[in-house]
Amino acid sequence: TTPVNAKKHGGLRGFLSTFLLIGGALVFAIIINQFIFQSYEVDGSSMEPSLQNKDRLIIWKLPRTWARITDNDYSPQRGDVIVFHKPDGSEEQLIKRVIGLPGDRVVVSDGEITVFNKTDPDGFSPDDAPYGKNLPETAGNVDVSVGSGEIFVSGDNRIPGASLDSRSSLGNIDMDLIVGKLVLRLYPFQDFETF
Repeated sequence: TTPVNAKKHGGLRGFLSTFLLIGGALVFAIIINQFIFQSYEVDGSSMEPSLQNKDRLIIWKLPRTWARITDNDYSPQRGDVIVFHKPDGSEEQLIKRVIGLPGDRVVVSDGEITVFNKTDPDGFSPDDAPYGKNLPETAGNVDVSVGSGEIFVSGDNRIPGASLDSRSSLGNIDMDLIVGKLVLRLYPFQDFETF
């Protein structure tokens, strides 16, 4: 009878080991997806020509997570492409480019975006950055100040009605709504790119 009992205990031990391994891997995957990085698929044309419908992306969430843990502010850089929760309280998330930061005055007029701040009181075009070389003329007529804890965002598809963003009814975005920033386009494979 002793060999039979040993076999039973060995089988139970093996089952528990496998269960703990699979459970641990599942918890680890959930933690990574929730707090470190997450895969997203672009839905729509609001970020064309930079991103296309159905592009597969990796969003880096760790800086935002760390800011929450340490009770600090998280502020993206101008030009970053970010994912954020839609301000209406729905589960919908949007992907847009950061144009204006706290303390900026953003003016959209005559097909261009101009940012004014203490460093550049005469204004500058944020689209003079490398990403801006293929963008269409900017639609909209806006003159807004970006408050503390806010950002001004725009889709790269600037034609009228192509992007719901700070140039339209979305307004400035509270930085607490930010999920993370785009770091990688995985698919399509021929367009693989780091950001």
